[in-house]
Amino acid sequence: MKSTEVSGPDRGPERLSSPAVRRRDRRGRGLRGPLIPPGAPAYRTRAEKFDDTVLGAVERIERRWPAVGGVEFAVEDVPPSDPAPWESGGVPLGRLFAAEAGQPARIVVYRRPVEARATDRDDLADLVNDVLVEEVAHLLARTPEEIDPEFGER
Repeated sequence: MKSTEVSGPDRGPERLSSPAVRRRDRRGRGLRGPLIPPGAPAYRTRAEKFDDTVLGAVERIERRWPAVGGVEFAVEDVPPSDPAPWESGGVPLGRLFAAEAGQPARIVVYRRPVEARATDRDDLADLVNDVLVEEVAHLLARTPEEIDPEFGER
């Protein structure tokens, strides 16, 4: 880039430079495009894939237990650093927040701890299902085996 020094009548020397800005247009081949096209499976992030896994598990539970329809389900990356008084040891994989003050009950699944414990995609889906079944069982005051007869067998 060439620059020239110019002096103005009421100011000191200032630099002028050419406005040529390069944006990855090396060797005249044009600007770079996306590495992965939006239609490709690899385009989705791990968080988006995890959300889909949770939605699939929630749909299966809601088909079997329509009473869960009013419950909000959420995904957070990590649990808060202050554990609930009833939680002892370890990092929680999910948490149930009871309904109060006009707010519906909420079940939260923590993505990073669940992903850290899963060995592959199938194990991840089973673990997400087990976490949700445990929290729904706690909410409905039932055993996890009543909510999902295949609980813990996978």
